[in-house]
This record gives sequence, C-alpha cells and structure tokens, in this order.
Amino acid sequence: MSLIDEILTIDAAASLLRARKISASELVRDCLARIERYDDAIHAFITLAPEQALAAAAQADREIGQGGYRGALHGIPYAAKDVIDVQGLPTTAGSRAFGSSRAAASAGVVERLASAGAIVLGKTNTHELTYGGVDSSAPYPPARNPWNTARDPGGSSSGSAAAVAAGFCLAALGTDTGGSVRLPAGLCGIAGLKPTFGRVSRRGVMVNSYSLDHCGPLAWSVADCALLLQAIAGHDPRDPASIDVPVDDFPTAIGQDIRGLRIGLVRHFYEQDLPASEHARAAMHAAITRLHDLGAEIEEVRLRPLQEYATHKATLQLPEIFAEYGDNVRQHPELFGAKFRDRIDRGDRVSAVDYVRAQAQRRHMIREMHEAMTRLDALVTCGAYGPAPVLDDVATQPMRNQPEITVPFSMTGFPALSACIGFAPDGLPLAMQIVGRPFDEAMVLRIGDAYERATCWRARRPSLELSTSSALEANA
Repeated sequence: MSLIDEILTIDAAASLLRARKISASELVRDCLARIERYDDAIHAFITLAPEQALAAAAQADREIGQGGYRGALHGIPYAAKDVIDVQGLPTTAGSRAFGSSRAAASAGVVERLASAGAIVLGKTNTHELTYGGVDSSAPYPPARNPWNTARDPGGSSSGSAAAVAAGFCLAALGTDTGGSVRLPAGLCGIAGLKPTFGRVSRRGVMVNSYSLDHCGPLAWSVADCALLLQAIAGHDPRDPASIDVPVDDFPTAIGQDIRGLRIGLVRHFYEQDLPASEHARAAMHAAITRLHDLGAEIEEVRLRPLQEYATHKATLQLPEIFAEYGDNVRQHPELFGAKFRDRIDRGDRVSAVDYVRAQAQRRHMIREMHEAMTRLDALVTCGAYGPAPVLDDVATQPMRNQPEITVPFSMTGFPALSACIGFAPDGLPLAMQIVGRPFDEAMVLRIGDAYERATCWRARRPSLELSTSSALEANA
C-alpha cells in the first residue's frame, strides 16, 4: 500500500510532515511511482516534472528539518491544469497549437502555492483550450475516470480531478468557466471549489472567457479545499479581474456545526428544468435529509430557468474565446481539434448588441440571486449529473447544447462547491453543489465539511488495480 492510500488528505499528510514521520521526498517519490504504474490507463498528466519536484521536495525536507515549517501545504505534492503556467514547463492547453510553448514565469496561483511550500508534480490533461470537449482528434489521449476507466471524468479540468481521485497527488488546480472544476470533481467523487469571481488570481492562466473564468482547487476533502484556498486567495494587482477584499481564515470554517443555518434548495434545476438521473435525485434527497438532521433549516427556492443562464452565458463566452483564438484557428486550422474548431466557428457572428444585452442580463441575474439569498446562508442543488457517461460515447457525440447545472453560479460569480454525496449502483460517484454569497467561501466550506464528516463517502476510494488493468487490456 502506498503512502497516498494511507494518508488520503492534505491535513493528514501535513501532520506527518511537520512531525517528520514522513518526508516530502518520500511523498513525492510515492506519487511519481503511482503515476508511472497507473497513468498509462488514466492519462491524467500531459507533462511530468519529476526532477523539479524531487529537488523541491529535498528543499522542503531541509527547511522542515531546520525548523522552517511554512504551514499545512509545505511539502505537499499537487498538479496544475495545463492552461496554468508553471515556469519552465510547457502550457499546451491540450492543443497542437501550443505544444511547443514554455512558460517564462509561473501563474499567480502557482507562485502562491510555491510560497506555501507546495510541490508541483506536473501539468494535467484538459479539453482543448478548456472548450473543445472530449475529442479523438486531440493530440493527447483524453483523461479517464479512475472509478471506471471506460467512463468520462468530466471536463474541462479532467486530468486534475482524475489525478486527485487516483491518488496521484493530494491536490490540483483547475479552471472553471461554466463548471470545469465542479463537473469533473463531481464525476470523480472529490471536492472542487469555484471561488467567487475575483477572489483568486487568473494571471498566467490561458483565457477562455474574460467575463467568466475562475481558478480553483480540487482535493479529496472539503477541508483540503479550505487549506488550498487559504494559500491561493487574495488580490493580485496584475490581474484586472482581481478584487481587493479581505481574505478570511478559511480553515476555521472546518469542524463547525451547521445548526440553525438557513439553506435554500434549488430543486427545479434538477427535477424540472433539466431532470437528473433517478440515482442523482435520490442522492440529493438523502443529502438534504442529512443536512436537515444536522440542524440546518431547509426551504425551497426558485431561480430563473436553467436554460436562461446557459443562453446568456453562451452569448458572452463565444465571442470572448473567439477574440482570443479565432484568428489562429482560421489561419492554421490543422493545429486545432475538430470539436474546438466547430464550436468556436460562430464566435465573430455574435452581434455587439446581443453581447451587451447578455452582460445586462448577467447583472440582473446577480441581483436576483442576491435577493433570493437575503434570508439564506447558502443554496444547494445537484452537482454533475452522475453516474459518469461512457467516454467513447462522449467522444463521438457533438458538443451538447443543453445547459449544465453549474452554469448559474458561473454567470453570477457566486462561490460554489462540489461535494460527493454517494454512489450509484454501478459504483460511480454522485454530487451536490453548495453555493454561498459572494466572498463567503467560508460558509460554503463549513456546510460541505459538516456534511462530509456526517457521512462515510470520504472513506471510499477507487480501486486502481481493477480499473486500470481493465483499461490496459482493452487497449492492448
């Protein structure tokens, strides 16, 4: 059994590292050995940096041994989605067009994690430019779900979620424009947080949508997400979207009860607007019952229909991503995958009037969600619609036009957490979203952690021996 199998969480590893019962070098070597053994079947990573990681681990061991312990992330191995710059490493964005690029400097979030002593192992797989979906014409094999490698891990932070679920690292960074942290977190059975828009720097992160892009953490537990957010949150004057607000002490939200909290249930999203599977609905009912049993007051809330959020989001996102990459696609179409080319193609045909109207609707949506939460501490609704679909089916299908249940909170920028709420009969994870007021990530983390501590789901891990051996046999 590996160290990761025994430790599971950042919090547990940090205690052992600080007490010098394990070393950062041992932990990194364990992760690298696990990646070498299993990642040929999962494809979580595009680029590994073993020498760099081992050198950073040795430095962490020296610092800890000399009394220079920096905190809970010191010596912790993590991975970064391959749209996030890490100095000296390629940033491919899963595309041939950027395969030869190397970052001259690290992104703001990577700099902050380095200051906290965390160790980057490499760059994780992603849908092309976070927009192309699962595409067989992409230059890198798509990431697979560690619970069952025939299944989709979700996207676009697919490799980040798969890496954490597989135990290749204790944490990962992802990006979220319409759900790309929360969707793979949900389908891979881990915790994933989209912070408030402007809470975490996007400097050094490749653009999808200036209006909607977020950067956030993925980890095995909500408590671990709190530790990661503490390190990466804060104003960055070099990111025009960064907002200068105080940073809470997020780890203090962990371990608190939720008695008396008022939680609004947005049931119509997953029962009427876009019905989820029978198993997802049943898991949501059980999760709401558990929150009520923990002392929370639950009341039903209605927001706009899900489709309205999705329609206006597309009107914003499509011209923004076309403005970034459209000329390159038309000049060098052979460098981009078929799905990305097709999806971006109409980007220059969105009128300025429609774009401005969508921005106005976004402001109305933000105001409406504020008003809906006037008497509430948080909202809850379904997360990614598990169980995860078959990956080959997703790869052969055109990009879906139906909305995602994560999109409303991307449009408003409110903080949203995906947490595992059980498993379907086939053993695949199911998820719930917990949503807070702007810059109240502490409340979201408090509720998610209380739910995790009251349930058994965090003790259940995917069996890599079973899932990867099946995948390798199929590929042989």
